[in-house]
Amino acid sequence: MNRIIFLFFINIIIVISACSQNTKVAEKVPQQEATLQVVTTKKNVDNESVERFPEKIEKVEKTEDEWREILTEEEYRILREEGTERAFTGKYWDNKKKGTYYCSGCDLALFDSKTKFKSGTGWPSFYQPIKKEYVGEKVDNKYGWNRTEVVCGRCDGHLGHVFDDGPAPTGLRYCINGNILTFKANE
Repeated sequence: MNRIIFLFFINIIIVISACSQNTKVAEKVPQQEATLQVVTTKKNVDNESVERFPEKIEKVEKTEDEWREILTEEEYRILREEGTERAFTGKYWDNKKKGTYYCSGCDLALFDSKTKFKSGTGWPSFYQPIKKEYVGEKVDNKYGWNRTEVVCGRCDGHLGHVFDDGPAPTGLRYCINGNILTFKANE
């Protein structure tokens, strides 16, 4: 029993420390426009027509029961309850394919593989979202850390955190839970 408790606390320490490296986010480098070709297409989600790269984001609001119906248990735990996956266990932390990463909750395109980089944290890391409006930010002071949480701009689902220790051109590291992303490879 003591060994299980010890392993649990070690795992918590690893998760918190890996996803909270260099937590100073007070002054960010202004985001530069990505050289991404953005093509607006329609997709049928819950019998509604939803743009993948909308100019204006229409908020998706559902009851917790509705979210539970459309999300897996893991997606629900992360997106709706602000959980996290263990480092190096998510489905996209080491994905090297070219394509687009979408929110599993509402199918909003969030990150392009061109902005993905290897951070060594065990989570998919990106230096900028497809559009700034697609990823919102919230102050996160849970567990004694001063971090910036990032959420989906359409459904407000928890994605992960952003830190100011990323590569050029933005200097940002969006540390994202891979298990709440859907990846669509370029054709």
